[in-house]
Amino acid sequence: MSAWIAGPKCRRNRSVRPSLVRQILLLLGLAFLPAIGQAIYYRNDTSWHQRPVDAAQVSVAQATGWGNAVLWVDARPEEEFARGHVPGAMLLNEDEWNALLPALLTAWSPERKLVVYCSRQTCNASHAVAERLRNEAELKNVYVLEGGWEEWQNRNR
Repeated sequence: MSAWIAGPKCRRNRSVRPSLVRQILLLLGLAFLPAIGQAIYYRNDTSWHQRPVDAAQVSVAQATGWGNAVLWVDARPEEEFARGHVPGAMLLNEDEWNALLPALLTAWSPERKLVVYCSRQTCNASHAVAERLRNEAELKNVYVLEGGWEEWQNRNR
């Protein structure tokens, strides 16, 4: 093969390479064009910008009105839970699901309502944890707190 490169066709081979590179770049550009167009068109309508729709949302006033019938579930990371949480709340997040779920199930009873919350500014974990409690743990009366931890703080100052 080295004899071919060093042969008389060497000049033609070198002139073909830049056009081949241009053709490859053109094809890649054309391949990405629909994706770029879709990203521009739907830039404000991406799924990670929107909270999941949860039919079982509850306000702070409703949840506190239930009194001792509520078991508060904090879905935030352990560090945030340690900095502050609803009094009596239990930590249950997706990262430590298997380790934390048994303690929650021990504290739970069928007549109690579970109100799951996280930070309204930084996470959708409360929706994911509530969904897992309903589907995997098969618990009823699972709600998500509207406004999350910040809303609870604002209402209980």
